[in-house]
Amino acid sequence: MKHLIIALALLVPGAAALAQDSVGAFQEGTHYRIIDPPLNNVRVVDGVRVTEVFSYLCNHCATFEPYMQSWKGRMPEGVELTRIPVEFGRAIWGLYARAYITADLLGVAEEAHVAMMDTLWKERRQMRSMEEIADFYSAYGVPVEKFLATSKSFAVDMRMKNEQKMVQAAGVSGTPSMLVNGKYLVSAGGAVSGFEILLQVVDALVAHEQAAQTAANAPAEAAPEKALAAGE
Repeated sequence: MKHLIIALALLVPGAAALAQDSVGAFQEGTHYRIIDPPLNNVRVVDGVRVTEVFSYLCNHCATFEPYMQSWKGRMPEGVELTRIPVEFGRAIWGLYARAYITADLLGVAEEAHVAMMDTLWKERRQMRSMEEIADFYSAYGVPVEKFLATSKSFAVDMRMKNEQKMVQAAGVSGTPSMLVNGKYLVSAGGAVSGFEILLQVVDALVAHEQAAQTAANAPAEAAPEKALAAGE
């Protein structure tokens, strides 16, 4: 795959001029990687799903969070943000991954997300058991017993298993990383020298996916011979 500018220029009239300013600088293998085959579990047909791969115990993810909050405030219409918490073979990371998925199934993960980061990294208070974490989430209206029971449920077990498989299939080796529609992986490092650039690459890929969807959904122009016949 060549520069994203080529794909955009082919899909959207006038896109080349726009792409030269922001998209053309981003290249496969340098700023992002193609996930082959795509992860069907983290893509949508109408719209674009952006997935943050993170851990609450990753200090880089804590640094990244203010950037993410700013990005959420300016997300284009039709973009859905989701998160996958990783384990990377670490038991304590696995504890927090299970806690996030539990909170997400109970509908409080996003509401409590920044507070969890702040508790761990600003207050320097680390919870080392699910009971302690359940107590944290009780402030968001979830009874401790319900949180603990859900954390041991089949639904949480299966989601953890499936999501860790997706992370491995996508080739994620560090956090934070971003997946765009299950097709592209963007991580900091190398040419992606900061979190602002990382999110600029994400924006470019989102625009690319939206342009592709617009082109796919556009009605085909009438063939010249059919137009002529209609005129007769």
